[in-house]
Amino acid sequence: MKFTKTCLAISAVLAASSFSSKANLDAAEAVERITVRGAFFGQNSADSLKTPTALINVPSSLSVVDKIQIERQSLSSMADILQYTPGASAGQGEDHRDQMTIRGQNTTADFFIDGLRDDVQYFRPLYNLERVEILRGSNALLFGRGGGGGIVNRVSKTADLTDSFASVNAGIDTFSAHSVSLDINRKIDDEQGLRVNAFYESMENHRDGKEGDRVAINPTYSVYVGEETKLTLSYEYVDDERVIDRGVPSNGNEPLVGQDETLFGDPDFNLTTFEGHIARTVLEHNINDDWSINGTLQFADYDKLYQNFYPAGYDAETNLVTIDNYIDPTQRENLILQINAVGQIMTGEIEHTILMGAEYGNQDTANKRDELRFNGSDKFTIPLNSIFVAPPIEEQRNTRDRASDVTFTSVFFQDEARVTDWLILVAGLRYDSFDIDVTDNVALRNDTQGLFGRKDTEVSPRLGAIFKPDENLSLYVSYSKSFLPRSGDQFLTLNLSSEALAPEEFLNKEIGVKWNPTDTLAVTAAIFEIERENGTVVDPSNPERSLLTGTETSGFEVQVVGYLTDQWQINAGYSQLDAEEMGRVSDGIVSNRTLSQVPENMLSLWNNYEFSEKLSLGLGFVYQSEQFASLSNTVELPSFTRVDLAAYYQVNEKTSVQFNIENLLDEAYFSAAHNDNNITVAEPVNARVSVSYKF
Repeated sequence: MKFTKTCLAISAVLAASSFSSKANLDAAEAVERITVRGAFFGQNSADSLKTPTALINVPSSLSVVDKIQIERQSLSSMADILQYTPGASAGQGEDHRDQMTIRGQNTTADFFIDGLRDDVQYFRPLYNLERVEILRGSNALLFGRGGGGGIVNRVSKTADLTDSFASVNAGIDTFSAHSVSLDINRKIDDEQGLRVNAFYESMENHRDGKEGDRVAINPTYSVYVGEETKLTLSYEYVDDERVIDRGVPSNGNEPLVGQDETLFGDPDFNLTTFEGHIARTVLEHNINDDWSINGTLQFADYDKLYQNFYPAGYDAETNLVTIDNYIDPTQRENLILQINAVGQIMTGEIEHTILMGAEYGNQDTANKRDELRFNGSDKFTIPLNSIFVAPPIEEQRNTRDRASDVTFTSVFFQDEARVTDWLILVAGLRYDSFDIDVTDNVALRNDTQGLFGRKDTEVSPRLGAIFKPDENLSLYVSYSKSFLPRSGDQFLTLNLSSEALAPEEFLNKEIGVKWNPTDTLAVTAAIFEIERENGTVVDPSNPERSLLTGTETSGFEVQVVGYLTDQWQINAGYSQLDAEEMGRVSDGIVSNRTLSQVPENMLSLWNNYEFSEKLSLGLGFVYQSEQFASLSNTVELPSFTRVDLAAYYQVNEKTSVQFNIENLLDEAYFSAAHNDNNITVAEPVNARVSVSYKF
């Protein structure tokens, strides 16, 4: 990407018009603080930045999607949220988990809830959220391992001690999918409050046999236990059961068309179940006017199963689809303790915002994989457009049985120094220790080495400089680093051949501008480059040997959020990405291939116009250019443009009605892929009506 071309593009956008919601702008101007006894408590430990820094003064890209935008656009998943975030896109996740690519880095684990790691594989509900924060760029200082391209942090609702309120929302769509959510808050007295969020969803869509149910509940209790101390207790239960649909195979170098409703599997077998219990205790204390401290202890227990038939190939000459399968149960327990201290000090004329903290965690995971065998193979073929019938099962063979025990500890320190009115410097370091022990029971049963592990220690810096020609304008430059242990996102990739290899590293360099032209409008733009080093792939000429590789992603992003007029809000984003694999040449494998599931161009726009106090309309679109389904660069998903529409009407003080249409023009497109033969067929036009009632 040419630097001059990028600067011209950013300049053009800065001169252009802008958009989003007023609530989003409030989040973009300053990170929300919690109040203890009328004094600022400092940064809520749930917030991504961990300090009360105005976002205009943060030397990195951060998007905030608040609960109002979630409700108005009828967003129901992490994938929905990412579609309106520049530089980010959602993957298929084999239809049983959230998976995303941020700035070219694919991940299943870089999700957080109230600042704590939430890395198990499942679909995260949105019913209990104040907002979702998408922080882009490598940044281990704030979150530790992973996060090579960025992270997503969900900020949950907690008890409100200022008032009592309650609301219920119910909706149904074209395919009879329906949901009900409940939000009840009770102010017990000036010292304590209780809040309960609950949710039920019945899932249906355009695909044959695709259905499911999800239920969740999240009670929270907050109480002042001292003049300057607040205690919050939270428990969340999530139960999710749904049919798995991994889409259609490819036909040559493009997705197989004409199978918009076909499930290449058995609805009675293609199933995922998830049960999660997440308990959290947060203690926040205001030490004095300048210093605050908070600590969070979280225990989470997850039980997950997914089993599926899925397409593994299509032969146009024989008109046969190859079907593969597996059964995969996972149990995980997470125990995490995080402590943050935030304070203000002066050294001469320089004002410092100090962040220091520590984190400890233990994660125990047990994972198995079984394959069904048919006539000596785990695969079989079926004619296209035939009724799906699997042959008789010959046996169920266990191919993976692993247990891992992960212990991690870290300490971190950051200084945000306001040197002058026009210069802010940010510098920090994080020390991480990551220790994993693995038991491979399949290897032990075969009398081979099945016990191995690795311990890594990493130091991750964060550096930034913010230049402020004016209080409403910031120009910044930053450098940050992150790492990913050899065990990978889900602790499954460490083996005897890789346990001697150092972690992967992510280096992020970024130049950006943030500008608030008015009190209700914010514009941000950034040029960046991410280098991923120490990656490995299997050598095709010798499966026992690994080849070192890396990737490089460069690009720029622009986002505009706010009010164009008193009635017209917009939220717009654009990103251009050039993402390539680097440095792998072996036995005919071509280096410098384009990374998979990274559209070169992504553009989104949402408008909301308030015609009166009661009526408003929303109109927007999402565009993605072509993208490869896998690193083979063989199968390409075509570009698409999807148009969405919304209308909101306030019937009276307590009742409102909302109408949303997704894919208004009934565009036929493929929204995501897991590989060359698991390609998601997006929904056709789908209307949803919902009613909200306050009591």
